[in-house]
Amino acid sequence: MAKDYKESTICVYVDNLAKGFKKMSRFDLNNSQVAMSKTQKAIYPSHPPFHPSEHYPESSFPIQLSTEKNYVYAALRENLRLLGLDRRNYGKRAWNPLGEIVRKGDNVIIKPNFIRQSHLLNEDWEYVITHGSVIRAVLDYVYLALEGEGKIIVADGPQTDSDFSSICLKTGIHPIIDFYRKEAGFKIELLDLRQERWIQKGNIIEERIKLKGDPKGYTKINLAEESEFAGYGLSGKFYGADYFSEQTIWHHSNGRHEYLVSSTLLDADVVINLPKLKTHKKAGVTLSLKNMVGINGDKNYLPHFTEGTPSEEGDQFDSSALKNKLEGKYRKILYRFLECAGGRGKVLARGTRRAGELIFGSTKKTIRSGNWYGNDTIWRTILDLNKILFYSDASGHMRLLSPKRYLSIVDGIIAGEGDGPMAPDPKACGILLTGFNPVAVDIVGATLMGFDFNKIPQLKNAFQIKNFKLVPFQPEKIELITSNGNSNRRLFEIDHQDILPFKPHFGWKDHIELDSLKTY
Repeated sequence: MAKDYKESTICVYVDNLAKGFKKMSRFDLNNSQVAMSKTQKAIYPSHPPFHPSEHYPESSFPIQLSTEKNYVYAALRENLRLLGLDRRNYGKRAWNPLGEIVRKGDNVIIKPNFIRQSHLLNEDWEYVITHGSVIRAVLDYVYLALEGEGKIIVADGPQTDSDFSSICLKTGIHPIIDFYRKEAGFKIELLDLRQERWIQKGNIIEERIKLKGDPKGYTKINLAEESEFAGYGLSGKFYGADYFSEQTIWHHSNGRHEYLVSSTLLDADVVINLPKLKTHKKAGVTLSLKNMVGINGDKNYLPHFTEGTPSEEGDQFDSSALKNKLEGKYRKILYRFLECAGGRGKVLARGTRRAGELIFGSTKKTIRSGNWYGNDTIWRTILDLNKILFYSDASGHMRLLSPKRYLSIVDGIIAGEGDGPMAPDPKACGILLTGFNPVAVDIVGATLMGFDFNKIPQLKNAFQIKNFKLVPFQPEKIELITSNGNSNRRLFEIDHQDILPFKPHFGWKDHIELDSLKTY
């Protein structure tokens, strides 16, 4: 297992902040345009490796056509056209839409949302994770831009209890990789960025299995005063991924705010983000920004909520009722028992947990674990990881100059609403969103979901970042480009008919919706 941890402290160059956004091209963080294509039918192709169903003159594999309709491939191609990529060559053999983002010989990371192999309550998966047909379409245009030289790595760090092999099987990623190997002699790497997988039963960890992890290791990055946790007002009793909350607190205390990030990711020239369009119980929505949680190698470095009720300087619960205070203490005792038991006492622990749900209520109906609009913790983690994504160099130092080249493509063909991210209801939308700035893409996505971005902390607060800026323009500059006959529209001009109102997680209901949709 890779244990190559490199430690890095923040290295800030502030001599000329304006240089941090000196344009490398028209297609970088300064670009506020977001393209949206809507498919004729909200369906995915079913047969990997998901060839296009139409001949396109720029194709590297012109004779490989699918007999089933591939609406996804056509939508991705249309979005690249709408963004004006290599405009003069569109429709010609020479069209290379990603050529200004991906260069010959580059190291390119494709980052899907592979959170879990299926819905928590059934075997459905198409509205839980990024579909393989989206990955295939993106790979074709990345390969075209690389001109046969360079590296493509598909990588993610799923939920700790997820089965990566099953995820790959369902998404069809292996047939895609095999196709490239056979037809192009090109190797596409596939990485599970986790160091550990958990086997759970009844939400109790039965076994911790060591994984190979990132072959390049991980880099420890301390954002210190540049973290969104600097000056944090709550107690700092952070909860991360499991019972060992002390580890999370240690990584975020005494002026230290550090993350353990994939070195393969840090070494990339280009990151292409392929999130899923879904609601999220802790963050409101999961889109481009939230998808970067998967670049971290140890989820106990990631504060998810702050333990305690509001009166106890926590955001674990939505009120300071006595019942919530008692539950908080009950959970601490249970987790301390599990920690001390060292893997023993699992049967008793499961019984105790079930008894707790009978007393305090099921998580499907009860707000706990920071699953509500008042979570003041997770958005800080999300923004910190995105700062690292854009501004860290290969050694893990943070630099204001030359942010990474980046593209976000949101899979909203079949999206997820309600109890996201792992137990949502399907929402057939038939859309792909594409853009260069993750905040702009996410604001458009949230608006189309029927949500007010000013009520979603990671979106609202992204505009307040002082140094490692993620968005160098104001919301009114965001422009939605479509091919449905309407003219390009600014964010506040998006038509009501474009909105596909999503049901929020119940902890966010009546606190996130656009004012005109609160009765939905």
